[in-house]
Amino acid sequence: MSKQQAQKGEKKEKDQDPPDLKGEGSPFGTAGTDSEAENQTEKNNGQAAQLTPEEKIAELEAQLADVRDQLLRKAADFENFRKRINQEKQGAIEYANQSLLLDIIPVIDDFERAIQAGESSLQAASQQAGSQQAGGLQADLSGFLDGVKMIEKRLSSQLESKWGLKRFLSAGEPFDPNLHEALMMERSPDVSEPVVQEDFFKGYFLKERVIRAAKVKVLMPALQDAREASLPAENNQ
Repeated sequence: MSKQQAQKGEKKEKDQDPPDLKGEGSPFGTAGTDSEAENQTEKNNGQAAQLTPEEKIAELEAQLADVRDQLLRKAADFENFRKRINQEKQGAIEYANQSLLLDIIPVIDDFERAIQAGESSLQAASQQAGSQQAGGLQADLSGFLDGVKMIEKRLSSQLESKWGLKRFLSAGEPFDPNLHEALMMERSPDVSEPVVQEDFFKGYFLKERVIRAAKVKVLMPALQDAREASLPAENNQ
């Protein structure tokens, strides 16, 4: 190799850019980042060191109050959750037999209809009593009716005392859509608000819940126009 070619090679190496000591992949770059982090930590420590003891205590008390507030909120949320779960569990236990009781209620309805039919038959037999045979039939019918009443009463009382199934009467009570289902309606000048006139099927409570509304006939107030038309006639009298 000639002397001139060697000089040209040295000049070309000098003209090249120096390596990036802080670039990616360079060990010097990582060292620079660590140095900056250490400087920031020392700066924060210096600021903390500048706080007076009273300021440090106030800062710690504020942090403690915040943590205590968060803890109380979490405890209150957990208590509300626990109460809701217990209520749902208790409700599921209390009303677990609702479907079964709804199947038994029609049987009680049949007992009531049988008792009503027996009382009507007994009343008709008493009106036709005259012979010894009619008197014996009346006595037998009365004894049978008493037995049916006893069974119905015992069944109803057992369901109420053990399972909380309670029957309620509606005749003469103000109409309440939460308790009553109107099957028939009739206008009457004797009432100023809707009133239940007759129970077709009695309503039932299970504990505090209405599981079957009473099916009733309702008396409705007379129309206002009819009342106003009747006023002049009453005044003329």
